[in-house]
Amino acid sequence: MTAAAAPNSVHTTSAPVIGEAEAEALVQDAYGLVATVRALTSERDKNFHVVAEDGRAFVLKIGNAAEDVAISDFQARALQHIRERAPGLPVPEVQPSRAGEPHFVAQVAAGTRHVVRMLSYLPGTPLHAAPASPGQTRNLGRCLGLLDAALAGFDHPGARHELIWDLQHIPRLRPYLRHVADPGLRRLADEGLDRFERKIGPRMAGFRRQVVHNDFNPHNVLVDSVDPARVTGVLDFGDMVETPLVNDVAVAGAYQVEGPDPLGRLATFVAAYHAVNPLRDEEVAVLFDLVMLRQAMTLIIAEWRASLYPENRAYVLRNHPRAAAALAALAGIGRAEGQARLRNACSLETTA
Repeated sequence: MTAAAAPNSVHTTSAPVIGEAEAEALVQDAYGLVATVRALTSERDKNFHVVAEDGRAFVLKIGNAAEDVAISDFQARALQHIRERAPGLPVPEVQPSRAGEPHFVAQVAAGTRHVVRMLSYLPGTPLHAAPASPGQTRNLGRCLGLLDAALAGFDHPGARHELIWDLQHIPRLRPYLRHVADPGLRRLADEGLDRFERKIGPRMAGFRRQVVHNDFNPHNVLVDSVDPARVTGVLDFGDMVETPLVNDVAVAGAYQVEGPDPLGRLATFVAAYHAVNPLRDEEVAVLFDLVMLRQAMTLIIAEWRASLYPENRAYVLRNHPRAAAALAALAGIGRAEGQARLRNACSLETTA
């Protein structure tokens, strides 16, 4: 990816144009299911909740026209790998087509061609709509740790594709800093990019790398409606990529920075992750910085994409207020205290 997004990027290509009636026909033709469908909210793709006559439920995903078939295959194979390595993890199951394919290319009525796949529908309440608790935070950290452990060793030709949401490439977002309207937030984001280029990026060259989920956010996690501390689903593997492992912890941890003690939930989450998938000293040393960078990344990309798609502005900016508040809070705490708290959470000696 160059400094400016490529013309055929999924981030600059509009979502597919397909209605519910056309989606129903596609499900019947490709999967042999008579079903009703309901459109779901999405940003880059077109997703539908599918309920078959026999009561089974699925999610039909119509990929962005710019999506490479190899990326769809990467995601499908990764889900299959996770279910084989860790069958207890609550991830969707790939539903093969009548031809036995995990995905296929179809032309819709609008005349464009899209990668199509269907996954099992997981029950639960979206994490963002459920009350938080220390038990829930611990279970989230444990779930991500087990997920990363299951993905360790998995490889695929599509794993090393370039993704705008990949923290290892965050310096490429500098041309979009101008879209951040608040001057104070823009300054913090700029300082974070400078630090990454000078200090963090060069150190990460020798870090552990693997395929990770890369988007473990409250809209992509489901919890039990009766017991919201229990994780019942991990959704949307669309940002999955091979990157330094610690980036996945930072991405997920960024969504735990809330409340009167902004580091409290984050430290609980990191400790739970570390308990099942231990982090190395050098990874914990940069984790606080990476959490801040993820907040900056959210602000930059969200405000840039909101300018491209004003009609979808509310959805694109859904995480903006949280990221803005978290970035300001972490900046107020400072790197020294932040690093010390996270090292202590992992029972590592604090360095000077």
